[in-house]
Amino acid sequence: MKHLILKWNNVSLVKRILVGLIVGTILALTMPNAASGITIFGSLFVGALKAVAPILVLFLVMNAIAKHRSGHQTNMKSIIILYAISTFLAGLIAVVASFIFPITLTLTTGAEGVTPPEGILAVIETLLFNIVDNPVDALLNANYIGILTWAIVLGIALKNASESTKNTLDNFSDAVSQVVKWVINIAPIGIMGLVFDAIATNGLSTLLEYGKLIVILVGCMLFIAFVVNPIIVFIYIRKNPYPLVLKCLKESGITAFFTRSSAANIPVNMSLCEKLDLDEDTYSVSIPLGATINMAGAAVTIAVLTLATVHTLGIEVDMATALMLSILAAVSAAGASGVAGGSLLLIPLACNLFGIPNEIAMQVVGVGLIIGVIQDSCETALNSSSDVLFTATAEYAKNRKEGKEVIINS
Repeated sequence: MKHLILKWNNVSLVKRILVGLIVGTILALTMPNAASGITIFGSLFVGALKAVAPILVLFLVMNAIAKHRSGHQTNMKSIIILYAISTFLAGLIAVVASFIFPITLTLTTGAEGVTPPEGILAVIETLLFNIVDNPVDALLNANYIGILTWAIVLGIALKNASESTKNTLDNFSDAVSQVVKWVINIAPIGIMGLVFDAIATNGLSTLLEYGKLIVILVGCMLFIAFVVNPIIVFIYIRKNPYPLVLKCLKESGITAFFTRSSAANIPVNMSLCEKLDLDEDTYSVSIPLGATINMAGAAVTIAVLTLATVHTLGIEVDMATALMLSILAAVSAAGASGVAGGSLLLIPLACNLFGIPNEIAMQVVGVGLIIGVIQDSCETALNSSSDVLFTATAEYAKNRKEGKEVIINS
């Protein structure tokens, strides 16, 4: 048995995940009544990722800042600019696609108990209060803006600590990183449970009515992932971007697709950054920050569903308002929660731009919940994989400017 486990662990993680995906699909089609015994593996996997992620972020960021060498520059400015460019372009592409292929909706209910933010100021206010959140509450509620803030503050405070204290902090960071590796190693079993649950519980019949909407949403996200993002990366590194793009989609996007949570995928992204041999001082901050503000997929969802509502109600839209929607989608997407379905709560905010009543907007949220099994999975895969993509791009661009050879580590 030990020999088999070692042999299994020597197989690449992506291949093992694909095996879990296939097994989960087969079990869902042949044994749909065995839900309670199989879906628990998916729930445990996502629960483990969500449990370890806040502690990982806290210790890694604290440790990186406490050990930060004076004069050693990070790439955070470039990364934030990349996040902003990608999110804005995503909203713009979604708006253009919605004009080229206008969609009307059959409105539904199912989101009555959800309370959306009242406006963009409410989103910004929430972000500001998250910054000054109680550190214990931030950890308990996986508030990554609050966790990042406290980690940075404590890291700065520990810069003048003794070497023994810094070594202890370093050991804690290594220990948490090891726990992350253990959790990621059970991803194939977790993916099996998540796939089983998605197919056995939701099926595909409920999605057929909204097929055109799904095609537009997923089409926009694929266009961003395989066309827009590679162009951005090429402009920065001046090399073929697809090896890096495909690596990020394969090793980060697959798990994000099934966990449907950027926050839960933070440990996976941290591990991938380490594999790419990126600067820990940078990625320990950029990855959790990206899980909160790098939301190209969310911008697509907000723009497409809002304009679908506009077309359903027969509202005329001029170019100035459409451009404003692109900006609003990008800004509000940055406030989308890094959990499953976070972007849907911002649709009423965007609908308000066209004077659409909240009652109708919440019906559109209900539509989003119906198609969420596909929309939210693709959205999270795009969001989370691009966190690593742009972190790596900024570092490779810096290396190129310094005359160093840009090599994508396998």
